[in-house]
Amino acid sequence: MTTTSPQTGYTARHLSVLEGLEAVRKRPGMYIGTTDSRGLMHCLWEIIDNSVDEALGGFGDRIEVILHADTSVEVRDNGRGVPVDIEPKTGLTGVEVVFTKLHAGGKFGGGSYAASGGLHGVGASVVNALSSRLDVEVDRGGKTHRMTFHRGEPGIFDDKAGMGPDVPFEPFVQGSELTVVGKVAKARTGTRVRYWADRQIFPKTAVFSYDELVTRARQTSFLVPGLAISLRDERGLPGTPGADGPHEETFQHTGGVLDFVDHLAPDPAVTDTWHLTGSGTFTETVPVLDERGHMTPQEVGRTCEVDIAVRWGTGYDTEVRSFVNIISTPKGGTHLAGFEAGLLRTLRKAVDANARRLKISSKDTSERIEKEDVLAGLTAVVTVRLAEPQFEGQTKEVLGTAPVRAIVAKVLDTELAAIFASPKRDHKAQSSLLLDKVVGEMRARLSARKQKEISRRKNALETSSLPAKLADCRIDDVARSELFIVEGDSALGTAKLARSSDFQALLPIRGKILNVQKASVTDMLKNAECASIIQVVGAGSGRTFDLESARYGKIVLMTDADVDGAHIRTLLLTLFFRYMRPLVEAGRVYAAVPPLHRIEVIGAGSRKNEYIYTYSEAELAAALKKLDRSGKRYKDDIQRYKGLGEMDADQLAETTMDPRFRTLRRVTVEAAARSEEVFELLMGSDVAPRKDFIVAGAHALDRSRIDA
Repeated sequence: MTTTSPQTGYTARHLSVLEGLEAVRKRPGMYIGTTDSRGLMHCLWEIIDNSVDEALGGFGDRIEVILHADTSVEVRDNGRGVPVDIEPKTGLTGVEVVFTKLHAGGKFGGGSYAASGGLHGVGASVVNALSSRLDVEVDRGGKTHRMTFHRGEPGIFDDKAGMGPDVPFEPFVQGSELTVVGKVAKARTGTRVRYWADRQIFPKTAVFSYDELVTRARQTSFLVPGLAISLRDERGLPGTPGADGPHEETFQHTGGVLDFVDHLAPDPAVTDTWHLTGSGTFTETVPVLDERGHMTPQEVGRTCEVDIAVRWGTGYDTEVRSFVNIISTPKGGTHLAGFEAGLLRTLRKAVDANARRLKISSKDTSERIEKEDVLAGLTAVVTVRLAEPQFEGQTKEVLGTAPVRAIVAKVLDTELAAIFASPKRDHKAQSSLLLDKVVGEMRARLSARKQKEISRRKNALETSSLPAKLADCRIDDVARSELFIVEGDSALGTAKLARSSDFQALLPIRGKILNVQKASVTDMLKNAECASIIQVVGAGSGRTFDLESARYGKIVLMTDADVDGAHIRTLLLTLFFRYMRPLVEAGRVYAAVPPLHRIEVIGAGSRKNEYIYTYSEAELAAALKKLDRSGKRYKDDIQRYKGLGEMDADQLAETTMDPRFRTLRRVTVEAAARSEEVFELLMGSDVAPRKDFIVAGAHALDRSRIDA
């Protein structure tokens, strides 16, 4: 091993290794998308995916990912190990070829992988180029082989003073050396890669996300049944599970995509999780290197394996994940296009075959199932496996192989049609429920579109089609306008006198509205109170909701300060959360806070009596104690408001409606998934969890608040 002098600069040896990797360092965005935390994570996925490909081929069943405290990350597997023998065309060891040569490795041509995630052959070499140091150890043939790199260049680090990317480094010049550093059992194989991301490329703010790692590890464990993926975080970063010490967790599942769908599903089931599998073949022309080193086009036969799990729930949100050889394709591609086309075609056929039962007229062209009707409430995982798929870009977010679309569509059409035609009782019942749901979504979409068209605010020359009981405001400025949803007609009369009709609108509702968490979309739209609220808000509902079309800047729920009022408020919030969620997410839904008590303080001498309003029993006791201490007298008959109707207009305005004095409680969605669970617990169809919740909290009940 010799060193280069400053005068000679790069030798031919340097150039041969770095000619490709320098391009990666100059244009990293071409290979990893971006150089922020997303790009940093993409590099880690490239290394992890190489280990997953081994497991996918049946050559390993364990992967460990360690986030070290020194900012490095390590990936270990028990696969076959990177080849350590000499590659004849380059004269380099397999390890050096994989980590220094672009578009080289087992993913090209040699039949090492029938289907794999890292398909461009640039993953490991790109990570190496963008790392200030990369160490690779391979257990193979009874020995442990080791090689180290500095920004893609092979050499040796002087680790006597400590291990890291800043210790002295001496590059190889005449020839590389794959060092044997230990012995292992002959049956033991595997690869360990540890690297430090180059901070000349990645800013210091770019860090590995443990949450993303957990999501990806869980996802991969579903897609490769039996594979165990362990994560260990030794960084001690605040706000992470490992903040107080090393944190480790392992993911392993055996049910495949069926378990994945059950894990993703956010709502109660309408159908079981159906497993749809099949395959198809196609040919494509690819350039192949011949014996003379020339690239010649050749027809190659391919097989595409399709593995899909689908399940419909009672909700209207869609959760579809697509994968190619276990690599996530968040932006879809030909496999997802084929899935959606096959799904729509199959369900249209099924609806047409059951048109009489579903009461659909063949003459009415508007009553036609669309993609959004089919996708409502759908949770699905779509995976395809094929050799050398064509992606749009190295980041592999979109599949571009065209024949895959027709294969996926055909498999889905065949398998789903078999379920619809199945004589099994479960399949018949669930198919019927699914068709009812899809047709209900279609009618809800058409109904929402009509409502949206007719509920626009009308000008003075037009006739209003809004509900007669709405007391609208005068201004057209959405930002200033407020809609008060008032409990009962008795409170409406007082509220009309208390409001500022310039910008405050009133809509009364009669008692407790429909619990929409249990009801179908069709039942919700048939309910007069729910339909009136959706019509007055004027932005549609569900998937068609358009926040920009909402007619009011604030929606204020004004109910009595008692148990029934709280129940009505919960029912209204359920309606808004389920069918007009963007309003809640935008912070435009509020709950009024009417007072519980009024204390009349007797004025001294000729002074007028003053009024103090309190909003809880504790606040009342504190106010009375304060008055007693200060020697002020008050009337003993303290008024206890049981409803808004007991207030006069001035009191209601002062306490609840006038923006200068009132208190409003903004309704927010801190965590949508958690909120969904709470609404399902309190308002859903399953009674047992709600009973347990009530029993568990019974000890905290204040009996004096019950009107008996």
